[in-house]
Amino acid sequence: MIGKLTGRVDHKGDGHMMLDVNGVGYVVHCSDRTLAALPGPGEVAAVFTELLVREDLLQLFGFQTLYEREWHRLLTSVQGVGAKASMAILGTLGADGIARAISLGDAVAVKAAQGVGPKLAQRVVMELKDKAPAAMAMGGTVVEAMGETPAEVLDTVPTGTAAAPKRPPAAAAQAEALSALKNLGYAPAEAAHAVAQAAGDNSDAVTPDLIRAALRLLAPKD
Repeated sequence: MIGKLTGRVDHKGDGHMMLDVNGVGYVVHCSDRTLAALPGPGEVAAVFTELLVREDLLQLFGFQTLYEREWHRLLTSVQGVGAKASMAILGTLGADGIARAISLGDAVAVKAAQGVGPKLAQRVVMELKDKAPAAMAMGGTVVEAMGETPAEVLDTVPTGTAAAPKRPPAAAAQAEALSALKNLGYAPAEAAHAVAQAAGDNSDAVTPDLIRAALRLLAPKD
């Protein structure tokens, strides 16, 4: 299985790009969000990939992070959600956005993706709501394992020059906050809902801020 590709961007098209890897051109289908984030033609890029195999078709789909790819796998596990619909959802909401939408039961946000009707959006929320906490927790694990956001330009930093430190992605902060709340005894689904709501209110919040905000949301109401 092809799990990751690194090469030079040959060109970008509608919903796909051509990545030249040592002289071999790979057509990689990507969401609009991923295409916009990747460098332009002639520059080096890396993407994590998922290979779709059918009797008469082979297609590669590209993602900026393993976290995004995991959500693609979860989305396509829902009946009626094919790769095209999954890419539309991820392109509209992003991995963090779909995690929040499902944790909050927000089918309207999922329906905003092109080609996704209300019934399908509701099915996505219902079928994945119990899997959202584990997927959100994976966000932190991926960052720890990879060191940082992995789909990056590889040759833009001169040899011997240290790259500027990057702010940890929101997925890591949410995963850490979720873990802290679970350690405090909150149920995974309840904790995920609170963290998702807190993150939606402040997308730039770091872990301690998310924990405090989530605890306020979880506090008993008078």
